[in-house]
Amino acid sequence: MVESEADPLSLRRLGDAPHRLLFFVGATNVLLAMAWWTAWLISASSSTPWMPQPRVPAGWLHAFVMQYQMLPSFMFGFLLTVFPRWMSLPELSCRHYLPVGIGLFGGQIATLMGAMGVAPALYLGWALTAAGWIAGLTALAPHLWREQGITWHARSCFAALVVALLGLGMFGAYLAGASSWWLLASIKLGTFGLLLPVYLTVAHRMFPFFAGNVMAGYASWRPLWLLSAFWLVCIAHLALELVQAYGWLWMVDVPMSLLTMYLCWRWWPRAVERQTSPPLLTTLFIGLAWLPVTFALYSAQSVWYLVSGMYELGKAPAHALYIGFFGSVLIAMVTRVTQGHSGRPLFLPTIASFAFVAIQIVVITRIVAEVLPDRLLWYALAAGGWLLGLGPWILWLGKTYLAPRADGKPG
Repeated sequence: MVESEADPLSLRRLGDAPHRLLFFVGATNVLLAMAWWTAWLISASSSTPWMPQPRVPAGWLHAFVMQYQMLPSFMFGFLLTVFPRWMSLPELSCRHYLPVGIGLFGGQIATLMGAMGVAPALYLGWALTAAGWIAGLTALAPHLWREQGITWHARSCFAALVVALLGLGMFGAYLAGASSWWLLASIKLGTFGLLLPVYLTVAHRMFPFFAGNVMAGYASWRPLWLLSAFWLVCIAHLALELVQAYGWLWMVDVPMSLLTMYLCWRWWPRAVERQTSPPLLTTLFIGLAWLPVTFALYSAQSVWYLVSGMYELGKAPAHALYIGFFGSVLIAMVTRVTQGHSGRPLFLPTIASFAFVAIQIVVITRIVAEVLPDRLLWYALAAGGWLLGLGPWILWLGKTYLAPRADGKPG
């Protein structure tokens, strides 16, 4: 049986596979998170702001939502799908991943309610997010001792999720009255203890694999020492940030910039035997190319701080990472997984191409905004670009997860 136009969309299909539910939650969370952030920035940049300053400063709350609720929705959807496959174990059932989806979706809804003035909802949002996170860890952990042998990529991702649980605890401590250092530490852990290690781990395992599947003669290169080097740099950068040793960050950021440049050169899918890289594959590596750009910006910032004591470039390096690397790879990976797991050919749909190009414009706008006058207005334009650029893609994703597979197979 193959999908027909008469097949109705159904919410029940979200329970058919982890990626359906968690990617649907993630897609919805993108729209809600960026709608609030865009509105808040427009309000803040106007002469008469109409939106309240949340109990948690809005910029930090935006970071928390993106790092611990929005992006992890997609991450858990991916990991709950691939852990059993990486380890040749039975697939997980709905009872394992439904609590994760409820926690991350309900947690973000409550957090955004808190951002709009319902202060007690912030505590509920934190509690639901933590509960969903623990449910995800509980579902994934048994695979680590049931597998035959050791899957280092799985252990790396799981370690990052455990580190992030510590970050969630720090955010909860701040809500309970601890100093602002706990909030700062939570955000830094989210970046360099969770998102960057997970993204780098998945890239290390999947990018050469994807390229090797479609490019004849492609030489896969993914030594385990590279994975260890990623973790070492992430931990070192995190430690220096936490003690505010900004002038010494160049000691880890410059090597990371050089390493990621070399990585892009080694991994890039060059034309072989008159083949050219398919667009869906190319988008992954364009996203990867934002990594050396990110760490070049971080390096320049820390070297300048060492020389002058001035902290220039603002959040430009962070947004090269968040939007350029995390955002671009998100679109490429989610599109690929969605196409493959919905029984469709592995090609880049026009609607995903539009989203990918839009996110490149958004990241450039957000980086340049740091040196422009009226920065809040440019921040708002960049945030609005997320909505305009990714909106159609997100609606396409939602419809796909509610529809049966195109090839009639289960899942």
